[in-house]
Amino acid sequence: MRQLSFKLLSCGLLFVSLHVNAAMSDINRIYKQIPVLDGFDICMGGGCAEVRHVSLSDEEWQSIASVFKSAGNISDAAQERRLIAMTIGTFETIIGSKTSTATDRAGTFGNSVYPGQLDCNDEAINTTTYMRLMRQNGLLKFHDIEDTRTRNFFFNGWPHSTAVIHETATGARFAVDSWFYDNGFPATIVPFTVWKSGYIPEDSPVLKK
Repeated sequence: MRQLSFKLLSCGLLFVSLHVNAAMSDINRIYKQIPVLDGFDICMGGGCAEVRHVSLSDEEWQSIASVFKSAGNISDAAQERRLIAMTIGTFETIIGSKTSTATDRAGTFGNSVYPGQLDCNDEAINTTTYMRLMRQNGLLKFHDIEDTRTRNFFFNGWPHSTAVIHETATGARFAVDSWFYDNGFPATIVPFTVWKSGYIPEDSPVLKK
C-alpha cells in the first residue's frame, strides 16, 4: 500500500500521534485482506484507529446487490459507475447500523466531536473493501479496483485520500470518494485527474464548514 505516511496525516485527523503504530499495522492488514460476506474488517475512528469485524447476512447482501440487479442489463462502464456510487451508499447504511458509524457526517473538519465519525482514510479503505466485495460477487464487469491514492493538497492544506477504479477496456481512472457526504449517500465518482486537481462537489457540506 502506498503513501501511508500521507494518509495518516490527512483529512484533519487531530489525534494521529496516539494511534500511528496501531493504525499503520491495521491499515496494512485490512488493506491486504480478502473480504468475504461472512466476515471482513472495516476502519473507523480516523486513520483506522478502530477496527470492527462485520459480516453480511444473505438478506443484507441481497439488499446491496439489488442496486445492480434492479438496473437490468448493464450496458456500459458509465452506467456501472453510477451503480457503484449508489451501492457504496447502501453498504454504508447497512454497515453503519452495525458499527455506530451511521451518524458519520460529511468531511472531518469540525466533526471530530461527533460519534461515529470517519476520516478520508477510513472512507477510502472501506470503499475499496466494499468494491472488492462487489467484484468477488460478480457485480463489476467494466472496472478493476486499484490501490487508494492521496492528493497532496486540500482547501485547507491537508492531504486527502480516495479509493480508485479504472475501466478495463480503456484504462481510464476514476476516484471513488465517499467522504464528501454524510453516511449512506452515494459516493462521488469523477475522473481521477479531476479529483487530483482538488475537486470538491459544489453541493458538498464540506464547503459549508
